[in-house]
Amino acid sequence: MAKKPMTKSYLTPNQVAELLMVTPTAVRQWAEKGELSALTTPGGHRRFLPSEVDRFAHQRGLTLNSGSAGPMRVLIVDDDKQFSRYLKAFFEGLQDEVITEVANDGFSAGLKVIEFKPHVVLLDLMMPGMDGYQVCEAIKSEPASKAIRVVAMTGFPSPENIEKILAAGAEVCLAKPMDDDLLLGQLGLKQ
Repeated sequence: MAKKPMTKSYLTPNQVAELLMVTPTAVRQWAEKGELSALTTPGGHRRFLPSEVDRFAHQRGLTLNSGSAGPMRVLIVDDDKQFSRYLKAFFEGLQDEVITEVANDGFSAGLKVIEFKPHVVLLDLMMPGMDGYQVCEAIKSEPASKAIRVVAMTGFPSPENIEKILAAGAEVCLAKPMDDDLLLGQLGLKQ
């Protein structure tokens, strides 16, 4: 008698990352901290029950990516208008559909977060007035926006700046000039 194949009742870190619209590294970190329960295979790999991913997403106010949620919305926040235009044109030239908006200061970023409802904010650290740290803290402190992914970017990637923005809630801090492939990988966009 042939053995009935087992149905897959667990998710890999990459699948969970896709559902939560984060990086696999973020999923692994949540598992290491005990915030997202995982099972460990005999080979030492983490596996996640769909019900646990649902619980975690609900607890954090995250919306699961169903794959049909429409194009990714990216808000570019940078006081360097030339760099903002470059990023906007870069995203518009992608095969994946990405909708972008630009804010050139922290105050405008706050308004755009409310109106545009981005999935991801690409956030410069050094801006006059309200800097990237303050913008990130504001995004992460509001229930309506705390699930928005914040990807910081800076021309001054010192350990202190990186530590400070990660503490404010950003998932990563990328150095300028941007590595396009690294940026696409961080956002989960394939080329």
